Amino acid sequence: MKMKALTVDKIAEITGGKFIGPWHLRNDRITCVSMDSREVERGGLFVCIKGERVDGHDFALQAVEERGALLCLAERELKSVPYIRVRSTRKALMDLAAYYRGLFDIPVVGIIGSVGKTTAKELTARVLSRRYLTMKTPANYNNELGVPLTLLSLREEHEAAVVEMGISDFGQMRELARMVRPDICVFTSIGYCHLEKLGDLNGVLRAKSEVFEFMEPEGIAVMNGDDEMLRNFDPGFQKVMYGAGPWNSVRAENVENLGFDGVSCDICFDGQRIFALIPAFGSHIVYGALAAAAVGRIMNVGAEEILRGIADYRPVGGRANVSDTGFVTLIDDCYNANPNSMAAAIRSLSSINPLSGPRGKRVAILGDMKELGADSAYLHRTIGRLAAECGIDSLVCCGEEARAIYDGYLAAGGKKARYYRDRRDFTGDVRETVERGDVVLVKASHSMDFETIVDLIKELR
Repeated sequence: MKMKALTVDKIAEITGGKFIGPWHLRNDRITCVSMDSREVERGGLFVCIKGERVDGHDFALQAVEERGALLCLAERELKSVPYIRVRSTRKALMDLAAYYRGLFDIPVVGIIGSVGKTTAKELTARVLSRRYLTMKTPANYNNELGVPLTLLSLREEHEAAVVEMGISDFGQMRELARMVRPDICVFTSIGYCHLEKLGDLNGVLRAKSEVFEFMEPEGIAVMNGDDEMLRNFDPGFQKVMYGAGPWNSVRAENVENLGFDGVSCDICFDGQRIFALIPAFGSHIVYGALAAAAVGRIMNVGAEEILRGIADYRPVGGRANVSDTGFVTLIDDCYNANPNSMAAAIRSLSSINPLSGPRGKRVAILGDMKELGADSAYLHRTIGRLAAECGIDSLVCCGEEARAIYDGYLAAGGKKARYYRDRRDFTGDVRETVERGDVVLVKASHSMDFETIVDLIKELR
């Protein structure tokens, strides 16, 4: 599948840039857009982004000569390659994506919120794919660079799109929404995320609700009605609520946690009651399924297709992935963490009974939750207390801020705990902490690099 026609001249016009290269290329069209010189395809546009560690401008020649890129988008002079020079390649990329989005007259679903965005995105895409050829945000492409690349991956054949949108500061959602312009917006929750910049929960709501400035009057907001702030929030147009409470128009009843086999529930809407089996760990997964069902209902996906779409769901890497290593049962949830998602993971762990003899125990290996601002210590202690109250048998805390998790756990009567200032200090003690038959949860903010702990546990025999 190729992009809709965008010529070199048109890209220069959209981005306000100046084309520098052979005149005969002006009417050639690009076939794809990439920021990675190793992945750009023949006939593609290579966008030179200067990052903290790597400057894309240094790979422009490689992108053209070795990978066959048609041209580059750059902020400074390039030698020996055709390019469009702009003041900011980041802004130019976003301008290009906003224009390209306007070439498609298909329903676009935006996914926003503090917790559960990727799960809701994956489930919604699965449901819509039962009826429509659906494009979805790949991997974690939900920021100012990922969203434009997602939109620029739309092709003629697509009939619907599901786009995840993540932010950490005021004004960022406005930039993303300017590009996405969703017809339906799923709002999963308001939680304790990025408080260093957003201040408090009211700030989180205010920042994320910038999306509604870019929706048409006939747009629809699909909101978690069990979140009190969202239940009371007026987006300014039609609002559909989902959750367990009786006030929700798409509702879950008879929720049953089946452990590692998933979660089952009745999904109720429009006088119908359909039995759903969600093949993922943790009762909180129900909210993603309800959001997907609500969007499916709006977009005329039948009840049976909604159920099949939900049943097709598979967790995305680092998000509550459950595996049997042959030594322990491992819950890899280390992609990211905030107090809401950490609490949900601990409650889910507490519902599991280790099955491999008397030595089996529930172990939580937890790290720092970043960007929580002035309340960080309190919020970390709260997680520790919750771990103790939920009966977590063994707790390992790694990181400077995670010391408060450790303190909260012991203060609340937790039985067995270890604290390490740095995760690297823990690596030598993994075998002493994790024993055969244990159920082990690994969770921390992404910057803590707890994937290394996951890899060590997988090697235990």
